[in-house]
Amino acid sequence: MDVRRMRSRAVTTLTPFRRCADSAYCSIAVMARSVEIIEHTADVGIIARGDTAEEVFVAAAEGMLAFIIRPEDVRPVETRRRTVEADDRAGLLVAWLNDLILLLNADGFIAGGATVLECSETRIVADVVGEPVDPSRHHFRLDVKAATYHQLEVSRPNGWRAQVIFDV
Repeated sequence: MDVRRMRSRAVTTLTPFRRCADSAYCSIAVMARSVEIIEHTADVGIIARGDTAEEVFVAAAEGMLAFIIRPEDVRPVETRRRTVEADDRAGLLVAWLNDLILLLNADGFIAGGATVLECSETRIVADVVGEPVDPSRHHFRLDVKAATYHQLEVSRPNGWRAQVIFDV
């Protein structure tokens, strides 16, 4: 699938959204969170923003999931508690996003959202809502294989900001 077409479709499925004139990226506002889709040579990436670490982790998950499936196609049928640990906050973001990919690929469960219950420098506990994959309703768009450490950034300049590149 053409990444440029994919990027355009991903942006238009999250609401509220704002189209931008610059074709390099677009911003999506989700409450106090936002996600920018960034271009990368062979992969795709996002910059997620939030007022808190919890918000930026949820925004990053929403941005990644929008590459995979239209968010409105996922129903909140069941909740799964996830606990993820890593050595530092940047590694935690990668581990968190890869855990959501693992849920899809290993368990056949597509996440539609998450509520973070605990978020420290090295550990996140979240309730992930979604449903088992239904091939008759779920039409996958882009095969996101993994969140990577390439150009990974998690910072707190004015609010929280995270940049992550995904292997597709």
